[in-house]
Amino acid sequence: MEKDNFLDIFDSQEKAIHHCLWLNFKYRIAGICFGIIDGPDNNFAVCEQATADEMDMTFLDILPKNHSQLSYKQLDVIRQDQEPLPFWESIVGIVSIVDGEILRYILENEIPLNKIMRHELALRGFDKNHRWCGFNNARKIWLK
Repeated sequence: MEKDNFLDIFDSQEKAIHHCLWLNFKYRIAGICFGIIDGPDNNFAVCEQATADEMDMTFLDILPKNHSQLSYKQLDVIRQDQEPLPFWESIVGIVSIVDGEILRYILENEIPLNKIMRHELALRGFDKNHRWCGFNNARKIWLK
């Protein structure tokens, strides 16, 4: 990824999409919207809406709602990337350190990882925007 003050440039459309989804999540509280535009060298640029407007460009209509449709082939590309996006590196790292038997047990017995993560977030006492709301309110928010 090339970086300048306003654009993050990617040769891969897929990597630009992942980066953009992360930035939209990361800056959700500030209300900053990111999207993807055509890059300067037949590549892809991720930028804020304000930057695209300033350049009289519109976002490409390629951004999915989330990562739920991620394929095994896409995961191969993510895992083999020499310069992984930091959030993917963290997520892959979490899974990579778990013993294989535990991973097989989770799959075999359909352990509800979403519920475990929601429970953990409820125990921390923060809302969906990482604002302190207290433990009781956090339980109401996360344990639906």
